[in-house]
Amino acid sequence: MPAGARISRRAADRLRDGHLWVYASDIESLSADENNPPALLPVADNRGLLLGTALYSPASQIALRMVSHEAIDESAWLDLLEERLRRAVQKRLPLLDAGTDACRLAFSEADELPGLVADKYGELVILQLLVRGLDSAPVRQLAARVLREELSAAGPASILERPDPRIREIEGLSAPSLVPLWAADPDHPATQARFRLNGLEFHFDSNSGQKTGAFLDQRLNYAAAAEWAQRLGATGRALDVCTYQGGFALHLARLCSRITGVDASRASLEVAEQNLEANRARIAAEVDWVEADAFDLLRDWSDAHESFDAIVVDPPAFAKSKRAVEGALRGYKELNLRALKMVRPGGLLVTCSCSHHVDWAALEGTVASAAADAHRRVRILERRMAAPDHPVVLNLPETEYLKCLVLEVE
Repeated sequence: MPAGARISRRAADRLRDGHLWVYASDIESLSADENNPPALLPVADNRGLLLGTALYSPASQIALRMVSHEAIDESAWLDLLEERLRRAVQKRLPLLDAGTDACRLAFSEADELPGLVADKYGELVILQLLVRGLDSAPVRQLAARVLREELSAAGPASILERPDPRIREIEGLSAPSLVPLWAADPDHPATQARFRLNGLEFHFDSNSGQKTGAFLDQRLNYAAAAEWAQRLGATGRALDVCTYQGGFALHLARLCSRITGVDASRASLEVAEQNLEANRARIAAEVDWVEADAFDLLRDWSDAHESFDAIVVDPPAFAKSKRAVEGALRGYKELNLRALKMVRPGGLLVTCSCSHHVDWAALEGTVASAAADAHRRVRILERRMAAPDHPVVLNLPETEYLKCLVLEVE
């Protein structure tokens, strides 16, 4: 076989079962120019039987990401990329309406586009190229053209590339350019926008270094938290733990009388305040933001017997690797234990995990253990996942990362 990779039987079986990744530890032999590694590599099993073609990442633990079951060259891959990106965007457009003009347009492996993520925030489109095999001018030009054409009716103001700094380092990607991939007004390209989720407005600044003004994957969970608070009559005092820029808090503020959002980041809370001001006409609640460590604050407040009708616990990913799961579960238990001690009888607890290494059984077991320690009886009202613009593929368990439990606390 010419330049290419032979992989272990275990990895080959995983690919035949529908997975798309090959870890570096599963590569048995590799023939490629180390000084100028190719973007694409043919992949064969340990007997030499062709399994397809993959994007190659020489510096990453995930060394190969399959893009075809056949041997293809760069031209054929660009044709596939265009077809798949168009299909992904076309599937998302029906999700948009007058109340929501933001969504994930393309979601990497879930759309057969490993390493490519595109998000729409109102008039801005943000592209992320997260693997070395996509780090090229032809890919950028194609992605910008397809996104512009497919969104022509919505009229994007700018298409910008904003890579994830951590992944850029892992993958060895080139330095990002702050120049837009495309702009309706090249002399004054838009880099900020207001976008709408469920009828609320949020700020987005592509140059802020932050993520987004709201997590698009939580969009329907934001709405569900408010709906369940209303059903349970949990519309008095509410607490949003790890509020970030106010997503859950502002949705609850449309029906609760008083909301407190807690986050350790002052910059995030400043944006949350901007988001609050943008929605003043829609919100009658008294809203306050508290800059604090969630663990310390919840311990102090639960010890002081503070009480809330509704509490949301939405921490960042505690487990970014399998080795971190044990510590992550201790963190989830502590936050939920403290929250359970403060929810009034008949109240609402919405608790989330965005760590794909923490599965449903582990999350529910952790919350159940916290409920036992808090001497509270808890009913599951709903098990929720990410919004449909972040689809889950059964053969790719990594795509099911966000888990949201909606609970009634008795």
